[in-house]
Amino acid sequence: MNLSTSEKEYAALMYPVSQVFDWDKWQDGFDKHWRGDNNESIREEFRTFKRQVLENFKYYRVPVIALDRSTSKEAVCVVFEKVNTGGKALDAFELVTAMYAAEGHELRKDWYGDENAPGRHRRFSETFRPAGSDSGILANVANTDFLQAISLFYTRAKRREAEAAGKQGKELPAVTGNRQALLNLPLEAYKKYEAQVEQGFVQAAKFLHMLHIYRIFDLPYQSQIVPLAAILADIGDAWEHEANRAKLVQWYWNGVFGELYGSAVDTRIARDFIEVPAWLKGGFEPSTVSETIFRADRLKTMRMRLSAAYKGVNALLMKEGAQDFRSGQKFDHTVFFGENVDIHHIFPQDWCKSQNIKSDIYDSIINKTPLSYRTNRIIGGVAPSEYLAKLQRGNTTTPPILREKLDFYLTSHLITPSLLYADQFDVFMTDRQKRLLALIEQATGKASYCGDAQEEGEDVEADEDTVEAEHTITTG
Repeated sequence: MNLSTSEKEYAALMYPVSQVFDWDKWQDGFDKHWRGDNNESIREEFRTFKRQVLENFKYYRVPVIALDRSTSKEAVCVVFEKVNTGGKALDAFELVTAMYAAEGHELRKDWYGDENAPGRHRRFSETFRPAGSDSGILANVANTDFLQAISLFYTRAKRREAEAAGKQGKELPAVTGNRQALLNLPLEAYKKYEAQVEQGFVQAAKFLHMLHIYRIFDLPYQSQIVPLAAILADIGDAWEHEANRAKLVQWYWNGVFGELYGSAVDTRIARDFIEVPAWLKGGFEPSTVSETIFRADRLKTMRMRLSAAYKGVNALLMKEGAQDFRSGQKFDHTVFFGENVDIHHIFPQDWCKSQNIKSDIYDSIINKTPLSYRTNRIIGGVAPSEYLAKLQRGNTTTPPILREKLDFYLTSHLITPSLLYADQFDVFMTDRQKRLLALIEQATGKASYCGDAQEEGEDVEADEDTVEAEHTITTG
């Protein structure tokens, strides 16, 4: 409908919202357009519309809560929360935004930016963004994640001040990044630590790429980025030293394969922030490392990306030098994105179904490995002996591969080649499970436990970490 002029609005009986508080001039033009006794009913229709609709806007009473300068920030925050929770509850970022606005600081602008400069969220999304991808590994870092990392620094500083003053035990404030801590985060502390923490997140992206974790889709735990970034922000360049880096890698994989960052993680985040830097300086092993238990049979139940450990195995294989069956290339970030690498079956699904093997068995991570899209197309649904022969023969687009080279590629995936050539599925599953366990034990520095595995998607957490998310630690 064309309403580009007032006359066309009059003719279509369409009232512009922009004139809600200034209807007199519009009504004069309307009456002139519909003048004459024959159009009296149309003019009366507008008068009825004005009484029933437009005058409601003019006389609507807007409720106002007046707060003077003596009102505490906590009270302002409570009022703001109460009047804005008719629908979706406000998160901590929105509440902190309101508090900082009272001091003249635009927190939303810091995060979202404006037309003149990108905000922190955009900068995170662009960090280590591979060519051809919409975003990098930090794209899902939330504004509350960022505030949480800052809160760890602030509450630790408050705790150290209390310790220096001679306080002990329950007198000491907790190191925490929970919701209440964010609401108590002063603007001065935010400004003090924001640049340092941002750099920590950037270094966390670099660290994850080093572990061959390139996509959010393949990230074991989003929640583990917060302590990782906070730790890296705290220790600075020290993480690049070989001994420190090895410990950080060990800590990270223990969090993944111990499945410790799946729920109720506030306590663990704060504990790792305190314990890991101390460990790097020669202190005690952090609880995330000492408490990790990986059950040997867990590999059999890891069938989907719901499991952090499932993603962890895939990344470990690439980090340890797995080479594509067809091209022999290792999966650095260029090959990973250029060749569309993903997790694929070693014994193909169609072949497994033809052998009456249950999906619960063949869908296990034991029977999967990172491969390029083109290689997976060559594998198809035939027996391993057939697709290996096809790779050796080559075709018009793929040159033949010598048996020795192909065996080397298979071995890089912790596969015993003879078992694939003989299509020995059961023996292969037992053999590769042992090899994957050895890889996980090497990464975590811990022996696996031969106990009952949990079902897919469940997280193995220490009992004390099943507390509510608002729990905080009180030990330094």
